[in-house]
Amino acid sequence: MDINTIKELTSKIVLESRKRLVGYDENITLILASLYSNGHILLEGNPGIAKTFASKTLADILGMEFGRVQFTPDLMPSDITGVNVFNQKTLEFEYLQGPVFTNFLLCDEINRAPPKTQAALLEAMQERQISVEGDSKVLPDPFLVIATQNPLEHQGVYNLPEAQIDRFLIRLIIDLPDKQTEFELLRLKDKYRDRDVDTLCNTKIIKEIQEKILEVEISEEVTKYIIDIVHATRDNSNIEVPASPRASLALMNLGKSISAMKGRDYVQPDDVKSIAFHVLNHRIGLSHEAELDRITPKEVIDNLLKDVEVTI
Repeated sequence: MDINTIKELTSKIVLESRKRLVGYDENITLILASLYSNGHILLEGNPGIAKTFASKTLADILGMEFGRVQFTPDLMPSDITGVNVFNQKTLEFEYLQGPVFTNFLLCDEINRAPPKTQAALLEAMQERQISVEGDSKVLPDPFLVIATQNPLEHQGVYNLPEAQIDRFLIRLIIDLPDKQTEFELLRLKDKYRDRDVDTLCNTKIIKEIQEKILEVEISEEVTKYIIDIVHATRDNSNIEVPASPRASLALMNLGKSISAMKGRDYVQPDDVKSIAFHVLNHRIGLSHEAELDRITPKEVIDNLLKDVEVTI
């Protein structure tokens, strides 16, 4: 596996996704970059903008085993991790795997589940394993979680704890489509319904890509640029909760994937800058004054990037 192969394969995957999706090129690219970096994704957007459909489409193209869990207020941890059941024939307990044992797990409306269930998912995301009655069970590799949440829902939901939000490599905020995009979508659906997509990848290839990404070089100057960006969140009057060192790691790892997808074996400052909002928007908390002034996280991060200089 070389860098040019990663670039070519990524382009083919994005192109293949157009058989079903319209206006999703950037989102598919960022999801792929997160997968290559072995990270998880939080998708946020209004209902009806194909968050679930896009995830299933990508899993089909990648040749990954797909699992889906609809999160509800009565969802128990065992509904995700699995449970030990007593077999009347063998007179022994047998473990029945939960839906978490897959390569590509879609968690729909994750903020509807109670904290105890969210904690079970947190262990799976971070440790790549789950615990059932004291026994640890390793999850398949690769393992990707895409969690969706509806920003309009405020009743009957449980806000994700900061510890879990921080485990998502990026948060993709998907906007409603413009008129032209929606027109193309209707034409596509009218002509093809749900077209079949070709499988262009498999878990073995994905693992090879993940290993190759680790070899992408990052200079001291670009590393310092990442540190300056993250530390700027800790000295900003509009930010009450700054980014942690995990944000620095996310910028570095995702920056490597973005570079490889462009056919380079080294990270440039623009690679970091292009992903900064997606990495930081869920990791910072605005001050009360900033919220009263209707300042958005995007405005804060954009201004922060303008102020941080690149010294190369």
